[in-house]
Amino acid sequence: MNTLIRTYSGSFSPLKDQNFRTYLIGQAFSLIGTWMQTTAQAWVVWELTRSESALGLTVMFNSLPLFLLAPWAGTITDRYNRRKLLIVTQVVAMLLAFILAFLVQFDQIQVWHIYILTTLLGIVNAIDFPAQQTFIGDLSGMGQVRRASTLNIMMLQVARLLGPVFAGYILSVAGAAIAFWLNGASFFIVIATLFIVRSEQVRNDGKGTSGQQFMETLNYIRSQPRMLDLMILSGIVTFFGFAIIINILPSIADTVLKGDAKTYSYLLASSGAGALLSTLVLLPLSQGSRRIGLIVCGAALWMGGWFFVLSNSYVLAISMFAIFCTSLGAPLVLTTGLGVLQLLAPPNMRGRIISLFTMVSFGMQPLASLFIGFSAEKIGTQTAILVNSICLLVAAGLMILFRVGLRGWELSPHAEYAPVQPVLE
Repeated sequence: MNTLIRTYSGSFSPLKDQNFRTYLIGQAFSLIGTWMQTTAQAWVVWELTRSESALGLTVMFNSLPLFLLAPWAGTITDRYNRRKLLIVTQVVAMLLAFILAFLVQFDQIQVWHIYILTTLLGIVNAIDFPAQQTFIGDLSGMGQVRRASTLNIMMLQVARLLGPVFAGYILSVAGAAIAFWLNGASFFIVIATLFIVRSEQVRNDGKGTSGQQFMETLNYIRSQPRMLDLMILSGIVTFFGFAIIINILPSIADTVLKGDAKTYSYLLASSGAGALLSTLVLLPLSQGSRRIGLIVCGAALWMGGWFFVLSNSYVLAISMFAIFCTSLGAPLVLTTGLGVLQLLAPPNMRGRIISLFTMVSFGMQPLASLFIGFSAEKIGTQTAILVNSICLLVAAGLMILFRVGLRGWELSPHAEYAPVQPVLE
């Protein structure tokens, strides 16, 4: 018991650093606003189209840049000042939120507007995501990077819980435009914190084009079996799992459960609550275990099982509980992947490795969005979820059976750091 308490309390040690603490406060406001916009935007698309395919296309346009721009985004993240990059990305994201708010406020919004704006936001996110994840390591230091990544994800899960609840209330009382205005305003806080904090960054001064450096990173990943395993599992979970939560919850709320915007917000809040509990309790405790492979494979199987339950539910309470249980597993796969990959990566390659992780996991969402969206329209929402759950179970099972090294893998810190000194930013 004492060991568990020490392990759990030690997970919060990065908060002793003022820079990291300041940055996390800014992220809290911004992420709540982001999830409010995500929730409200999906509902606006649903009201405009009543189409699962349109929901899938919206996510596809947002995610496709993560896949296509990864070779350039990783190089940019490693070569340039990450703090200044993040200031630029946050300013652009703020402007896009205000444009969306204006269009909805004055009843000018059309679905193609959302497609364009979400594509532009996806381009911003393609640079922002790897820069943000590696910036966490710059703030906390590599000795604390896994714990710092977990705390950042904790804040994300709090936002996933609160954002949809706030959005559901705002949608029913004041309309979607207010959610977009509030999201835009939230960026002022995170931009202010980025001007305040200071970090130590290892720059990549290597030669070669972005494509050549991308291939160098790809070859390095291929030479590291466990890093490759983490990327494959994260891609599987994103493709067959996150596609359900991100794309077709509005369809579940409306066509399956016969509900409204509040029903949709309850489903999203259930997902956020499960992910939050996982991040607050399971992730910190899992950091005391060295058997990372068994943890991530077990979490993927757990998610597949509960998606199977969701595919057979027509009752709100059961659907909420199934989504809650499913979301317990997702952070164990994706957050563990983000933290461990940074720990294993050479310092001057972290941005490129995280960008590649983004490409093969979150960047898979365009294909996943099309798959779940069109299959839901052709064979029904519940049948589409059933297919995804079976695919997730089979894929995770095959990883356990055939990736023998993954089952016995014990985590140890990477020792082959590049001889490059950090620069105070």
